[in-house]
Amino acid sequence: MSEAAELGARLREGDLTAAPAVLNLAETRTRRAEMAELLREVSPAALGGEAPGHLVGVTGPPGAGKSTLLSVLVAEWRRLGRTVAVLAVDPSSKRSGGSLLGDRARIDYDPADPGVFIRSTAAGGQLGGLAPATRAAAQALAAAFDVVVIETVGVGQSETDVAEVADSVAVIVQPGSGDVLQFLKAGIMEIPDVLVVTKADLGKVAQRARRDLHAALRSAGARDTKVVAVSSISPTVGVDELVAALDEHRATLDVGARRLAARRHAALADFHAEHGERGLRLLGGRRTALKWLAGQDAGLDVPGLVQALEAHAAKQEAS
Repeated sequence: MSEAAELGARLREGDLTAAPAVLNLAETRTRRAEMAELLREVSPAALGGEAPGHLVGVTGPPGAGKSTLLSVLVAEWRRLGRTVAVLAVDPSSKRSGGSLLGDRARIDYDPADPGVFIRSTAAGGQLGGLAPATRAAAQALAAAFDVVVIETVGVGQSETDVAEVADSVAVIVQPGSGDVLQFLKAGIMEIPDVLVVTKADLGKVAQRARRDLHAALRSAGARDTKVVAVSSISPTVGVDELVAALDEHRATLDVGARRLAARRHAALADFHAEHGERGLRLLGGRRTALKWLAGQDAGLDVPGLVQALEAHAAKQEAS
């Protein structure tokens, strides 16, 4: 059995110690074929359904308190007996292309706890803030961990990739910062499944932000989106409510349909990154390509879908 196949088998068996090797494989550009093999081992076809882990996206403006919030969120999930993996997406180093490792250093957790895995991953220059390696790693780790968090840098129209990967997306808002107005201007109120107002200990300022967000959601027609006020300082406030809101959202979600759509969009994005506009034109454009992908095997992983797209494009060019 190859190393990649063995890693996939370990993840299927719930072996959390495989996580570091999985991340190393995902981020090594020269080992894409091996990562594709690993993903086949944890694909819906191999698992007999979607990976059981809850994929949670956490995003928000710099300084909103994402890392501090994740510290208390991880502690709450562990208190509930859940295993947690966090992929903290950092800006890439222009020199090495690697992660600058800032976010992982700010998340407070017990490094000796075998039920927690936290790793900084590089954005890789992706406009949406999410490199293909991060998507692949999250998909793989969801086979073994109860919760897989993807924390992304920034928020705005160009940073919406996480919404296409995660089952549930929490957008973080800092009270008194003008973030509510910025959200309305950016037009991203459709992204969050849960809105989180941090620094609830500020009192009236935080409550005002919560009311403003409720009003913004009503104007956007998203009345069902929960708004939770959280304080991450001891004693914490609202963290249990946030966990409950994320659980409630996933319970009402068609996880299979959401992840299937995410895989197909990711496959098209990867194909476009590799083959450019010419490749997309061979497929008849983005809309036609997505329609064609909708007819493919629902159990295929992203690399398998990319291969199918490449074969289809080659056939179109030959004809």
